Amino acid sequence: MSHSLKALIWDVDGTLADTERDGHRVAFNAAFAEAGLDWHWSVERYAGLLAVTGGKERIRYFLKQDGPTFEPSEDMDAFVAGLHARKTARFAAMLEQGHIPLRPGVSRLLHEARESGVRLAIATTTSPANVEGLLRANLGESAIGWFKVIGAGDVVPDKKPAPDIYHHVLEGLDLAPEECLAIEDSGHGLAAAHGAGIGTVVTVNEYTADEDFTGALAVLDHLGEAGRPCQVLRGEGPEQGVVTLSWLQALHERRAAHP
Repeated sequence: MSHSLKALIWDVDGTLADTERDGHRVAFNAAFAEAGLDWHWSVERYAGLLAVTGGKERIRYFLKQDGPTFEPSEDMDAFVAGLHARKTARFAAMLEQGHIPLRPGVSRLLHEARESGVRLAIATTTSPANVEGLLRANLGESAIGWFKVIGAGDVVPDKKPAPDIYHHVLEGLDLAPEECLAIEDSGHGLAAAHGAGIGTVVTVNEYTADEDFTGALAVLDHLGEAGRPCQVLRGEGPEQGVVTLSWLQALHERRAAHP
């Protein structure tokens, strides 16, 4: 049975915007300094830490690897939560100051989907506050309401690559996996979407370009704009290097015909 494309489900960090290297990493380091810690995550170190999804989980992993004897003055759960809250506040300030723009083609495709009646949703491990801050800073306050479901943060127990966040979003949309497409940037994200049965287009970034994207419908460097075409890294690409809703619909229909 064929299903028409009814929703686009977006990842956030690295997909809507290049938030990791010059956003979250910088905010983590600022939070460490503010807390009087001498920790510093270099660009290279952060690349390794990105194997762990979720900010609080990343801090715990770092401590296990680099500071196994570290003992905070309070309960570890409270320490990690407090440190992560500082980081979130720093990141929010960066967003408000306009330091983290959307990636090429994102705003255009969001508007195109809205105008065509295709629903929008978000499936991410980042916090709801980060999602809303990014949307508000780049698209205005009303953009938060463009998304039928915003699945974010700790709303599910297991984060990507587990498919839980996608199951949560599908339930909120009241749609079958075959009626949706996911847009992701990482191997973990692709695995999560595939685990929920959702076809996926990948737009890589500096940190994820060398990951395994077996099974993706297409792997591109970004969504493309007029005068700034995307490059096709795997699979097929859109005409003139610009991902349009009609191209995604055609890609979706071909997947439905040949699952």
